[in-house]
Amino acid sequence: MRRVRYYEYGGPEVLTVEDADQPVPQAGQVLLRVEAIGVNFADTRFRRGPGSGSIFQRPLPGRPTGDVVGTVARVGPGVDPRLAGRRVAALAEDAYADYVVAEASWLAAVPDHLDSGDASMLAMSAPVALRILRAAQLNPGDTVLIHAAAGGIGHLAVQLARFLGAGTVIGTARSAHKLDFVHSVGADVAIDYAQPDWPDQVRAAAPGGVDVVLDAVGGPVLQSSLDLLAPFGRAVVYGAATGELEQIPVAKLFALRSVVGFNLTAWRRTAPDLARQEMDEITGLFAAGHLSTTVHADLPLTRAATAHELIEARSHTGRILLSP
Repeated sequence: MRRVRYYEYGGPEVLTVEDADQPVPQAGQVLLRVEAIGVNFADTRFRRGPGSGSIFQRPLPGRPTGDVVGTVARVGPGVDPRLAGRRVAALAEDAYADYVVAEASWLAAVPDHLDSGDASMLAMSAPVALRILRAAQLNPGDTVLIHAAAGGIGHLAVQLARFLGAGTVIGTARSAHKLDFVHSVGADVAIDYAQPDWPDQVRAAAPGGVDVVLDAVGGPVLQSSLDLLAPFGRAVVYGAATGELEQIPVAKLFALRSVVGFNLTAWRRTAPDLARQEMDEITGLFAAGHLSTTVHADLPLTRAATAHELIEARSHTGRILLSP
């Protein structure tokens, strides 16, 4: 089979397509015959190495993660044999490959009519989008500010905020075509956060402040966002694309604001039953047509470097897929 790894840190060109043996599922695992792989932003930072920031450090050789859609080809010891032949989605390591192993306990069943783009969201991106809104204790009528709203998780968070009854949804992105996309998925207001006056534009749209902020950008964007929170406003931080881990001034919280962090692995470990329930809930929302994703590009596995180039150019909207 083919797989993609990297043996030195650097640009997209370090991604290497190589021949390898099929992996063997261990206890609690399944082997997937891969249909599609959703490419994630974080892996472009891991590939560049420690210089990307303290949160983006992984040893060599690099094994890119991804949101894999595929069919169970084989089950490992202790796994229900009835899973064989089922179409599923999973977040997996060493994901850029023809065959991938994944943990059986966190597989998402894929409805037959769902396309690869939507299916690739079931295991990680959509559950994160739902949980960060719930971690923010979203109430009907709340004003929500969603950063990176044109991205894989962001454009689903916009749709979910609307579905869950948010009053005003403000999405930020970079570039005019991304702002158009943010509007198209349900945002009332779309703002370019590369503009120095973006906080003033948010204040104009929400004079009383915003009730919820969802942020995976970090850096100055997070710091400015805290100042935009209304009394009793809540910010949920679920990433730091800038690579900067911010020190949050306690003084900013005295104005009746709160900040909570979110990580999917920690969530699954701490509340596995609820995490599993929310994965099933997300599948139902996609199956019913309440959620959908936009596939910006579907590339052959051998063009993994091109997929990373597109992500780093910040030119894409929605999802980028690799297909073996």
